[in-house]
Amino acid sequence: MENGSISVSNLTRTYRNRINALDNISFSVKSGDFVTLIGRSGSGKSSLLNILGCLDTPTSGSVYLNGKQVDYQNRSDLIQIRQRSIGFIFQHFNLIPHLTAQENVEYPLLFNYHPREERQRRASELLELVGLSSRSDHYPNEMSGGEQQRVAIARALVHHPTIILADEPTGNLDSKTTSDIFRLMRQVNEGRKTTFFIVTHEREYRSFADRCLELCDGGLFEC
Repeated sequence: MENGSISVSNLTRTYRNRINALDNISFSVKSGDFVTLIGRSGSGKSSLLNILGCLDTPTSGSVYLNGKQVDYQNRSDLIQIRQRSIGFIFQHFNLIPHLTAQENVEYPLLFNYHPREERQRRASELLELVGLSSRSDHYPNEMSGGEQQRVAIARALVHHPTIILADEPTGNLDSKTTSDIFRLMRQVNEGRKTTFFIVTHEREYRSFADRCLELCDGGLFEC
């Protein structure tokens, strides 16, 4: 399997109340795919995304990212996967308020000790990619919601991840801005061959995707 691939086999996540958020699900995502995952509140979408993002541990089953099985008992490996292979986009943007757009995009590279010149170069290139070169010195409170999410997309891409996991990335945006953000993510997906796995409650935007999956009662189905 290629970089950017995801493979899930017989995955179950059971919580203390013995409710199966995920019940023996299996699926695969090819490198470079653009996939949306829909489902009602409480259907297990966040549980699945947290497991794929190495933020939570499955009760049983296996997950392969980039062709390699994830060892959820190896904390250092999980940290490496999150820092090098996965980019995260969140509903609430999660930008650092006292940093400019440029500094927010650079920020993840501080943990991998990249030289300052490289951090600045990468951030500038990505802000240009998302159409925000002219806003690089602005702070989050000086930008619209759509602009903040564009900064968040640039930040998610700054360490060249093979997989982007997005959790309701347009949940706080109006319909026009939502369409713009989905269009931008699709352009990035096609231009950089980065795999996108997007959790959304907005069924109408599945037209942007190569595939649409739906979680219901712990089970996974093709839309």
